[in-house]
Amino acid sequence: MKTTGAVLYKHNSPLVIEELELDPPQKGEVLVEMKAAGICHSDLSVLTGVFQMPPLPCIPGHEGAGIVREVGPGVDKVKPGDHVMILWAPSCGHCFFCQHEQPYMCDFRQFTRGGMMPDGTHRLRKGDINIFNMTGVGTFNRFNVMTQNCVLPIDKDIPFEIAALTGCGVITGVGAVLNTAKVKPGSSVVIIGSGGVGINVIQGSVLAAATKIIAVDLLDNKLEMAKKFGATHTINPNKENVVERVMQLTGGRGADYAFDVVGSPQLVALGVDVIRRGGKVIMVGMGPADQKLDLPLTPLLVMEKSLISCYYGSSDMCTDLTMLLDLYKIGRLDLDSLISNRYSLEDINQGFADLVAGKNLRGVVEM
Repeated sequence: MKTTGAVLYKHNSPLVIEELELDPPQKGEVLVEMKAAGICHSDLSVLTGVFQMPPLPCIPGHEGAGIVREVGPGVDKVKPGDHVMILWAPSCGHCFFCQHEQPYMCDFRQFTRGGMMPDGTHRLRKGDINIFNMTGVGTFNRFNVMTQNCVLPIDKDIPFEIAALTGCGVITGVGAVLNTAKVKPGSSVVIIGSGGVGINVIQGSVLAAATKIIAVDLLDNKLEMAKKFGATHTINPNKENVVERVMQLTGGRGADYAFDVVGSPQLVALGVDVIRRGGKVIMVGMGPADQKLDLPLTPLLVMEKSLISCYYGSSDMCTDLTMLLDLYKIGRLDLDSLISNRYSLEDINQGFADLVAGKNLRGVVEM
């Protein structure tokens, strides 16, 4: 069949919107008509070459939602007509990690991270050129084929754009608080970076009943947005010394938790500086693979400061995503306000330009 997708042929070049050939789903695979896709910094990192996977040419995009239109043999998770959220980190349910309460570390992801199907083949092509899919899903595409492990059925009253954002930015941010850090009620929390994921760390901190939620960002418009989502205090490093201000707000001790949502060695080090003795720094943001972290070991040891990594919110996708959508339904999570702008697939390059310019908390492509 024919589909229309946004193809990246060269790093730091505009996406090309063009017609592609798509093969039907094979064993264990589903054909999804995409209805919405989120524009995330991780997608931007693929465009710029900061992330070197998948190979080019590829369809970027990993946040998405749509409708199942066809299923291959052996598919038992969904049926045609089901509304689904896209999972860029699939879970098989039976590997070592899935059986040890770490489904976000599932062995299955090794098959999808390279941008191909689990059997090492492609379903998407332009002429005789195979097209790779970011994390095996490539959501900037009107139709795509993916393994059934990459989709999760959702209620039909959930807007597609809300489901799309929940599948990455929301679950990563909220999960970092509830699952990775396990923030306790009454805690003080510093969030370094108030973008799409950082805002959801703030929302997660509200859910966890933290009482001091301190947002740090270089852009005042993002700090104003952080207040709307629950930040009790904000700091612009261009105007205030972050460490001094956090110490003032926490009685001179430092915060209980600090989250680096940018992915920078310097900001992880800042997180170490702003936490108290016995505090935790949670590394959420992902930067270039060659970055190195340089920290003095003795102060970490004698003050028992902890560094913790967070991948996909340390979440059980099937249960946690359902929980987050339920919280949205009852008004405990504000997901509608995450959407700054909406774009057609043909205007996707403008969406990325707005992301770079700091205009978008989260942009959404509507198919």
